[in-house]
Amino acid sequence: MTLNTFEQEQLAVQQIRDGRQQIFDQLSHVIVGQEDVIEQLLISLFAGGNCLITGAPGLAKTLLVRSIAQIFDLHFQRIQFTPDLMPADITGTEILQESDSGQRTMQFVQGPIFANVILADEINRTPPKTQAALLEAMQEHQVTAAGTSYKLDEPFFVLATQNPIEMEGTYPLPEAQLDRFMFNVKIDYLSQDDEVKVVQQTTSDYKPSIAKLFSADDVRRFHGTVRNVPVAEELVRYAVQLADASRPGRDGVPDFVNQFVNWGAGLRAAQNLILGSKARALFNGRSHVNLNDIQSLAHPVLRHRVLPSYRAEAEGISVEKIIDQLLEHVTAPLS
Repeated sequence: MTLNTFEQEQLAVQQIRDGRQQIFDQLSHVIVGQEDVIEQLLISLFAGGNCLITGAPGLAKTLLVRSIAQIFDLHFQRIQFTPDLMPADITGTEILQESDSGQRTMQFVQGPIFANVILADEINRTPPKTQAALLEAMQEHQVTAAGTSYKLDEPFFVLATQNPIEMEGTYPLPEAQLDRFMFNVKIDYLSQDDEVKVVQQTTSDYKPSIAKLFSADDVRRFHGTVRNVPVAEELVRYAVQLADASRPGRDGVPDFVNQFVNWGAGLRAAQNLILGSKARALFNGRSHVNLNDIQSLAHPVLRHRVLPSYRAEAEGISVEKIIDQLLEHVTAPLS
């Protein structure tokens, strides 16, 4: 029996609501703790966005992303970015092939970017030319080789990692390119108790397995369902005001922004606050957005879009503190 559009959306809403605990149960087989990180990655997947993950080495970023791909039965590829990596190394290239009849033709060989879930490991270690090739694929969902465009499979989801410790010999992403990422997810060290569990698991013969709960078709349907979640105009205005208040030099901007911010968030910040809040609402079993959804996502949405000034760095004012002050400054609508 073929379902109509409304029935398909209702099914997707129920799948997301019922699947939350199942997803966390499956991930708990291989990942200890990091609930907020997992939720933010899943929200961006449901919303059709991409994520930048910032954290120290050895925090199971690859394992987490691969496990999420397994749960959704998506093709996963990991690309290790290095200073000598060329754009063709990730997008693919044309090679000369000879047929059985002796005829020679150019044939396109797909690169590792032709997958559903891409882990771009240490993206800031590769030159801007290669970074741009990945970011173009993120934006257009296609690659171009020898004048021919090749569509990427849907869904297409990029998670790029940055190592915040070693900055020598790296190529930091410009602000305009950072803006292409929906979230900047900060992954931190585990608590001591959680770290004990990880050490016990990884030094034993424990062999976890991950069950497939969804399909690529489900994810594509989730994307449409998320966009149809209603949100009140005053909440949209609140998201816009949060982004607007981060821009120095404008009327009505708080003094701490003019003092400690070099560059504020653009239009994509408000868009991603609302889109992410819609996905978060469904993920938490609600069919509408509330104020807490927006405030909970303010840090991952804004931390790579608000650029602290040299004065802020000198005085030890972090971007996290600036975002906290923005949340305190902007008047929230009555719920």
